[in-house]
This record gives sequence, structure tokens and C-alpha cells, in this order.
Amino acid sequence: MTDRELDLALDELSTWEGDAAPLDPAARHRVRTRLLSAMEVRRPLWQRPGLRIAVTGLATAAVAATVLVAVRDDGGSAGPATAQRTEQPAVRPVSARTVLAGAAVYEREHSQAPATPPRDDQFIYTKEIIKETNQKTGETKTHVDEDWRSVDGSQRSWVMEIGKGWWSEPLKKNESSWPPQDWTVLEKLPTDPEKLILSLLHKNGGSAKNDSLAHITAQDWSLIHFSLAGLLKLVPVMPEGLRPAAYEALAKVPGVKTVPDQKDAKGRTGVAITYKDPTLPKGVTSFGGYFIFDPKTYEFLGFKDDRTSGDGAKKKTYTQLSYLDSWAITDKVKQRP
Repeated sequence: MTDRELDLALDELSTWEGDAAPLDPAARHRVRTRLLSAMEVRRPLWQRPGLRIAVTGLATAAVAATVLVAVRDDGGSAGPATAQRTEQPAVRPVSARTVLAGAAVYEREHSQAPATPPRDDQFIYTKEIIKETNQKTGETKTHVDEDWRSVDGSQRSWVMEIGKGWWSEPLKKNESSWPPQDWTVLEKLPTDPEKLILSLLHKNGGSAKNDSLAHITAQDWSLIHFSLAGLLKLVPVMPEGLRPAAYEALAKVPGVKTVPDQKDAKGRTGVAITYKDPTLPKGVTSFGGYFIFDPKTYEFLGFKDDRTSGDGAKKKTYTQLSYLDSWAITDKVKQRP
């Protein structure tokens, strides 16, 4: 969107008739995300929210966390040239910050916390679909994983991975696990992204001695990313506002970047968010893999991960595409909703 087009759009909004038919929710979301993306491009780096701290250290990450998306002036995807229109489509950068901000907006508009929060003695049931492809042979298998996780960790949980399940024993006294399923613990997490980061930093025993993001070390950011990725990936139901805050907090992690043209498990093309952890050895990927989002609405579509098995000549590498099919709150383990 050019400066001229944005000015015209604002002029049109200023003359909107009060009795005109309102936009439907989908249209409102498209307008909001397009304006958000336009503002991301128009504003200098040092004026963007959350980028005033550690600008020098983040500048390289900001450049690396950018993909180019072709768009038509009318907001649709760029198509082939015609006799009436032969110029190249406009190209605008879409940063990880823009994608995750759009994802937070989408979550606030579409997700709802359960009317009745889960009790400590209940279980969180999830059904996940995983399509796994052998990178060498191209063979693909589909797995259905069903988990029942104890809300407060006091009971045995049933956990599955690529079709195989096992019992996870209850937490022992003074033990805890991350991410929590316990609603009382989740409610205590801040819904302000910066405060959420600091909360996770202090829980992990981070080295920062003050309440600022400015002096967080690379090792601390690695732990913060691990905590945020786990929260977003393994907790299907959260108190209102926590998931959007986690998306916004993830956008502040240096090294988070976008990867365009990523297919999800249903064959849809999206833009992915991933993290290059500078503290890990070469060739080792960070937890969480790729979070794939719709490139227009920023709705979350699913995950992409790599998995290896075997060693040496018998080593196999798989690409996993997965998504959450459904979730529910149950009274007993292995009780289906």
C-alpha cells in the first residue's frame, strides 16, 4: 500500500456514513491487518513499539526476519500480467513482528476462554493430526495422537507421539513442569507481552537483574523462546488474552524470523515463524520448529518440524506437518468428549 493509497483510504473512512451497513468480522480483520502491515512499512525502525531497546543488536535480526510478499493494489494476490495491466506487482516486506501482531489480533477476535475453567482434578484432552514424510524416500504416513494431560499434574497422564502412547507419572512433591495445564498457574501469567517475558525470565532463573528487556542475554532469550514455544504448542486452552500476549512476546525475541511459502498439513500455503538459536550447536534446531500462519488473516494453521531416527547409515530424517484437530476438558483419562 503506497502513501497515496493509504491517504485515500483514510479519506474514505472519514466520510463513512453513520447509517451505512457495517463491515462483517472477516472484512474488518482484513482491513485492520492491511493497515497494520502498511504502518509497519511506513514507520522508521526506531519508532516501532518494542524496538527502542537494544536497537543495534536487533537491527540484523529485523533484516533477517523479513520476507517479500507480492500484493495487488486491491489487496488480492498478484496474478499474471494482462494486456490492460503489465506493470510488476507491488512488493512490501512482512516481518515476523507483523505476522505475530496479526496473529494476536486474530486470536483476540476469534478465540474464547472456556465458560468453566478446568478443575485441578480434570484432564485436558487433545487430538493432533501429524503427517510425517521420509525426506529420502518421500513416503508419507499419517498419525493421530490423543493426549489426556492431568490439569494439576497430580494424576497419571496419557501421552502419545507419532502414534505410540505411554503413561506419564504424576508430579512428585515440589516438582513442576512446563508448560503448565493448571488454570490457576496460567491465570497468574501476565497478558502484557513485556511483563510475560520478564515473568518467564525470572521463572527460569535468568541472569537479568532488573525489570528491563535491555540486558537479557542470548542464553536467557533461548530459555524465553523455549518457554513461549512450549506454551503456544502444548497448551490448547488458556485464560483470555494470554495466547495473544504470547504471540506478541515471541515477536520480541531476537532471532525470530519469517519463512515464506510453507505448506501446512492440509496443503495450504502460509508464512512460517521460526527461531535461529545462537546458543545451540550447528545443525541443532530449536524447540518449536515452524509456526505456520495464513498469509492474509494470520490465522494459525499448524506446525512444521523435523525428526530423526537411527544413526550413521541407518539415520532417517522426517518432515512433520501437524495441527490440533480438537481439544476438550474431561473428567477421566482416556475419556473421549
